[in-house]
Amino acid sequence: MKFKMIHENYNVSDLDRSIKFYNEALDLHEVRRKTTNNFIIAYLSNDVSDFELELTWLKDHPQPYNLGECEFHLAFRADDYEAAHKKHKEMGCICFENEEMGIYFIEDPDGYWLEIVP
Repeated sequence: MKFKMIHENYNVSDLDRSIKFYNEALDLHEVRRKTTNNFIIAYLSNDVSDFELELTWLKDHPQPYNLGECEFHLAFRADDYEAAHKKHKEMGCICFENEEMGIYFIEDPDGYWLEIVP
């Protein structure tokens, strides 16, 4: 039996703001959407990978999401690490750097951490 990872879900408080962030920070674009009376799910991806980020907005969840200690994250490999770091620094979204390991993390509008590796 084989399993292929296809997506990761993050619940978000402002879907448009999150889509804009992921587009600007990581070049992820909406590839499809599911809308009901109670929620909207937008799937984001790019042409580098078929893995998708699923962003879910829930109508009846006005409060911020409790992410605990944020000890989970998605990781992205940058083909131009220095340019990515410069862009994320200009965006003001770098939340943690580990120069010894040569990595850093950015934080999305809802507090999710995303690791950037060379």
